[in-house]
Amino acid sequence: MHSPARIVLAAVLSLIAAVPAAQAKDVPVCTYRIDNAFPHDTGAFTEGLLFDKGLLYESTGQKGDSRIVVRKLETLDPVREAQVDPSVFGEGLVDWKDQLISLTWREGVGYRWDRATLKLLGTFRYEGEGWAMTRNGETIYQSDGSASLRLRDPATMRQTGTLAVTAEGKPVENLNELEWIDGQIWANVWMTDRIARIDPKTGKVVSWLDLSGLHEQAGGVGVDAVLNGIAWDSAARRIFVTGKNWNQIFQITPVCTKGA
Repeated sequence: MHSPARIVLAAVLSLIAAVPAAQAKDVPVCTYRIDNAFPHDTGAFTEGLLFDKGLLYESTGQKGDSRIVVRKLETLDPVREAQVDPSVFGEGLVDWKDQLISLTWREGVGYRWDRATLKLLGTFRYEGEGWAMTRNGETIYQSDGSASLRLRDPATMRQTGTLAVTAEGKPVENLNELEWIDGQIWANVWMTDRIARIDPKTGKVVSWLDLSGLHEQAGGVGVDAVLNGIAWDSAARRIFVTGKNWNQIFQITPVCTKGA
């Protein structure tokens, strides 16, 4: 038979064990400042976005209109453009060495493109839905609409692990377009105006970036015209965001309170 003291102690320990998820520290929310704006193709159903060496790389979705487009920020005229097989729904994009790698939504096929010419180099197969990608060194992080990111080897695209993403102890579903920025993974949360800034070691959201108001400013029309697209100019330390069928790409600076 347990003593009253032991019963009380057990009850306290049980409560302590249950507290962390319920009383997790609130995740800070940052707002933003618009520093500049650039044109965006309103016909582009943005799925992947990246910036490197003065060029913007964008992959778009929709069967029959999925493309890989390379251009400068200031103009909509492509430097290079490639059409994706019209029978598939194009999705995310990432760079690796002299290649670009792109995904498809539910078809389970991915593409390797020559970065300099956009010539198709080959295809690969994978399981699950393909949404978006970003890369840190030799690790690709891929979203599939769930609350977990898949880790992949860019040389083979084989899955090497998973990263569960949580905020205040709860899974963050609908992770979409991704970007690696200063040691964090930034992720659009589909159908919201928020970007999650994720610690890649723990999967915890360390802060939110609330981009409310950009949708209206960019002329987003319809339920599908959501925030989706993050690019990082590491050389000039510029952050770009856009959305599906928006008319602008915004250069922004997060505005955070101390500790966010």
